Amino acid sequence: MRLSALFALLAFASLGIETAVPYWFPLRVLVPNLIVILAVDLGLRHHGAIPVALAFAMGYATDAFAGTMLGLNAMLITVVYLLAYFVSSRLMVTTAFIGAVLVFVGVIIATFGAVLVASGFSAMAQADALLPHFAAQAAVSAIIAPAIFSLLGWLKRLTGLPVAPVRE
Repeated sequence: MRLSALFALLAFASLGIETAVPYWFPLRVLVPNLIVILAVDLGLRHHGAIPVALAFAMGYATDAFAGTMLGLNAMLITVVYLLAYFVSSRLMVTTAFIGAVLVFVGVIIATFGAVLVASGFSAMAQADALLPHFAAQAAVSAIIAPAIFSLLGWLKRLTGLPVAPVRE
């Protein structure tokens, strides 16, 4: 219950930041994808049915806020969670660097996947023009990811949640 409440509040705040900041700051590429960072943290540190449902709900909330195709971000954020879960279950130790790399890959998957599904395979012809923009947002997200992971660790300790990966 505490995990659900914490990530629901953080996802709501993240979506507010991601939708409001572009109005104040004209360079959208420099706004990190905070939902992907939350999904990667869930995948690295929390395993089970509830974290998968939380990742899906965060993606679905992104769809509701962004007005895109309903279910698209829900699927993509769940895929990012599953990637982080897979990496976490195969490694003995997951560090902030591994998390940052997963955030970079996750942002590329989420943004390119959204464009590919929304506009079909015609987007493949313009991939060379889109990739620098996606890579810049992924880099910004990966750079701030360790700070967000640290904040999440502090909030989890504050609420009594486990910080280390939960193994089943």
